[in-house]
Amino acid sequence: MMTMGAYMKPEYSISKAVVTVAMAQGLVALLAGMSIFPLVFRFDLAPAQGPGLIFVTLPVAFSQMPGGAVFGALLFMLLSFAALTATIVMQESIVAWLEERTGTSRRRLAWLSGLAIWLTGSITVFSFNRWKDVHPLTWLGVASTKTPFDLLDYLTSNILMPLGGLMVALIAGWALSREVVAKELRMTHPALLSAWRMAVRYIVPVGLVIIFISIQG
Repeated sequence: MMTMGAYMKPEYSISKAVVTVAMAQGLVALLAGMSIFPLVFRFDLAPAQGPGLIFVTLPVAFSQMPGGAVFGALLFMLLSFAALTATIVMQESIVAWLEERTGTSRRRLAWLSGLAIWLTGSITVFSFNRWKDVHPLTWLGVASTKTPFDLLDYLTSNILMPLGGLMVALIAGWALSREVVAKELRMTHPALLSAWRMAVRYIVPVGLVIIFISIQG
């Protein structure tokens, strides 16, 4: 959202865009859960597979249902499109940052960043076959049994996401001036703007810290 937001036209409302995207994501997640978990429970499969649910459990469920090969192919085709769009957005921030600082052409930077992403992605793929018994951090208790895929998933979901959200909240609440926030979010009501800044400055950081600590167990 931050990457695409940098290219929004000035007349677009950031607040409306954020609400729309959040509602759409929530609806899609709800529909996905309503579609996937009935299959899991129907065939007595483990619902607590975590990240492996879609790659391990669901193929088993599809193999046991009529037309499962077709539905499975459609699912993974749609997942491929989702991964492609996510990769484009992820690459854009890298390419734009490097282009601004190095002056290298976007084409070359896109190829280099794409190669780096592909190599990193290969690590997660091999974690389900050739490297399924590889545990790089056996000396670290919490990660002693995690494969490379598990480590990347843990790093992004449990560490980078909450810390990234915390940094965004701190920058938006403390680094940006009241005038900039009011202009970008188009908040004309002083009370609403004050409530927003209060929440972003104090409530959101505290909540994210609590979530981060609880995740670490």
